[in-house]
Amino acid sequence: MQRCRTLTDGRRRVRLELTSTSTSPLAIDDEETAETRIRRLITENPVIIFSRPSCCMCHVMKRLLSSFSVHPTVIELDDNDEISALPPPSSSDGAASSMPSLFIGGNRVGGLESLMALHLSSQLVPKLVEAGVLRNPAY
Repeated sequence: MQRCRTLTDGRRRVRLELTSTSTSPLAIDDEETAETRIRRLITENPVIIFSRPSCCMCHVMKRLLSSFSVHPTVIELDDNDEISALPPPSSSDGAASSMPSLFIGGNRVGGLESLMALHLSSQLVPKLVEAGVLRNPAY
């Protein structure tokens, strides 16, 4: 049986087969460990959200980011092994370890509360500019 994974890249859903021959930036290599794959995806994608399937908080994150014309890559993690492979939060706040987990410019932002805090404190736009996904901030 061929294993597949459904990923969302910005505005489109992508169904990828687990293979070591794909050259897509969202390629999933069977020989990669979950930790290596997650670290690679974080470094290759300027804005990436790791979530569980049908996560309503992930939807809110995507809507907020899309209001700035930023369309994050969304990776749905199904099992606990993949979720535990996420890099640990840099802060001691417990909310940062929950799902969904947002990374901007390779740095872990945290969950929805952390994203909203960045937005309300006017720090989100500078982070998006620094990550190179927002060029002309008119906000």
